[in-house]
Amino acid sequence: MSERIPTREEQDGDGEVRYRMLYESDDKVYIRHIRGVFTRIRKYTGLPLLLAFFFIPWLNIDGHQAVHFDLPARQFHILWATFGPQDGFLLAWLLIIAAFALFAVTTWLGRVWCGFTCPQTVWTLMFIWAERVCEGDRSKRMKLDAAPWSVEKVLRKSGTHGIWLLISLATALAFVGYFYGIRDLVVDLATFNAHPQGAFWVAFFTFATYMNAGFLREQVCKYMCPYARFQSVMYDKDTLAVYYDARRGEARGPRKKNVDYKAQGMGDCIDCYWCVQVCPVDIDIRDGLQFECINCGLCVDACNSVMDKMEYPRGLIRFTSEDELEGAKTRFARPRLFGYALVLLLMVGLFSLEVLTRSPVQAEVLRDRGARMYRVSQGLVQNVYTVKINNMDQKPHEFTIRIEGKEGYDYSLRMQRGALVNPGEIYSVPIRVSVPQQQLKETKHDIEIVIQAKDAPELEDRHKTVFIGPK
Repeated sequence: MSERIPTREEQDGDGEVRYRMLYESDDKVYIRHIRGVFTRIRKYTGLPLLLAFFFIPWLNIDGHQAVHFDLPARQFHILWATFGPQDGFLLAWLLIIAAFALFAVTTWLGRVWCGFTCPQTVWTLMFIWAERVCEGDRSKRMKLDAAPWSVEKVLRKSGTHGIWLLISLATALAFVGYFYGIRDLVVDLATFNAHPQGAFWVAFFTFATYMNAGFLREQVCKYMCPYARFQSVMYDKDTLAVYYDARRGEARGPRKKNVDYKAQGMGDCIDCYWCVQVCPVDIDIRDGLQFECINCGLCVDACNSVMDKMEYPRGLIRFTSEDELEGAKTRFARPRLFGYALVLLLMVGLFSLEVLTRSPVQAEVLRDRGARMYRVSQGLVQNVYTVKINNMDQKPHEFTIRIEGKEGYDYSLRMQRGALVNPGEIYSVPIRVSVPQQQLKETKHDIEIVIQAKDAPELEDRHKTVFIGPK
């Protein structure tokens, strides 16, 4: 038998001392349901994100799914725009913006992303809601788990896991639907005609969501998420985070409501452990700032409700800064935060300008190196080019091609076929550009090949190339 080594003591609300053993998995966390300001904020931030995630794939724009990442066709439809592999730099740019936004928000408000909008947090809270609906609040769930198996326990547990599986399946369908096409995916699965890869990924993400939000929960935040490990680098003494005011709360201890506790040398903390019981990552905020804390504010709501019952001032646990706890004022206008915000605004502005001015038509001109120049019987010098037109718009366009060059030159162009390009198609067409030989005064000169849509003149792309003539 291996030796059990205690690493720290933990005390629950009944005063019982528990030892957490090294290399031993944590006990199941039973979260008490609480109401308060931050609970409502989480609902108002998480619910719109959930609705967007589940319903955006069902929206259609111009006959296309509003957001569809069509990997086989290498096309990414986002609202009215279509992006291709050549737009990968935009994705890299967007990820850099997201990183700077994370730095700026963390420096200002700590880990509010984790506490209010992180998918791990939102889905975990949905699963906890299902537990509360089927099994009751914290104390009832603890008693149910400790009780022997019975018909009632089987029904309640079955209801919980049934809701978990429904949420997991809906999550998997929505996520895979962004890549497969949500309408095709649902119909193909219902008729057993789904592609094996599509069916596999639906099953995989159903299982992953079920395990992640149902069983792993706080373990992801504690041990898997890298953000918890480097968040302290972005904190400073003015970062707003959840803190326990030890100067006001100590010494702790239970007491009756109307007792003069200050005369007994006690602080405002009545040691009720509600702040621990509502914590989704199972920490005691009174031990100080910890990397596991996700700044969800549930302990703030719990403590404030207890302070209201005891008729004490609120704010024993609150969102504040280290400076404020030490008696100073929080500085919001500080160089570090200002620098992050300035860089972020600059990058967002440039990115938005790039996307808004981006043309859905891109062309490439390749000069035929096998026939640099040649003379025809009518006294014309011809150059051959290949024009590749990439139509990233969501409707077909017929394109015209014209030549613009030096003044005094009569350019003529001949194409072997028209240029009707379907959405997402890359169309190649060879062209012959001719100039009367007597007009050529130099061996080579620059010309510009202009590709323009007939039905939408604003869709235009220009490419400079070289016209070569005889010496």
